[in-house]
Amino acid sequence: MYAIIETGGKQFKVSEGDVIKCDLLESQVGSDVTFERVVLASDGGNSVSVGSPLVSGATVTGTVLHQGKDKKILVFKYKPKKRVRKLTGHRQRFAQVKITKIQLP
Repeated sequence: MYAIIETGGKQFKVSEGDVIKCDLLESQVGSDVTFERVVLASDGGNSVSVGSPLVSGATVTGTVLHQGKDKKILVFKYKPKKRVRKLTGHRQRFAQVKITKIQLP
């Protein structure tokens, strides 16, 4: 059984027991989150439900394991012959979620 969910503008293929790393969620560590934006759902056999755009009645439930910041990336902007150089850094915030239940319609 697997599903494709959409969160934070990205799509993830998940099944029960998977741990995904998605954008930061408005939840505390240890709390349950429900993803209602299910794009595709399958029971593992020949039955596949494809949404247009979403599968109605399908939900994916998970537990927030960890919230933190990713590794720093450096952004260097440079304009030749103008003496313009700018170096900035960015650390993306994320949440690790363990998928506990997939409910199909």
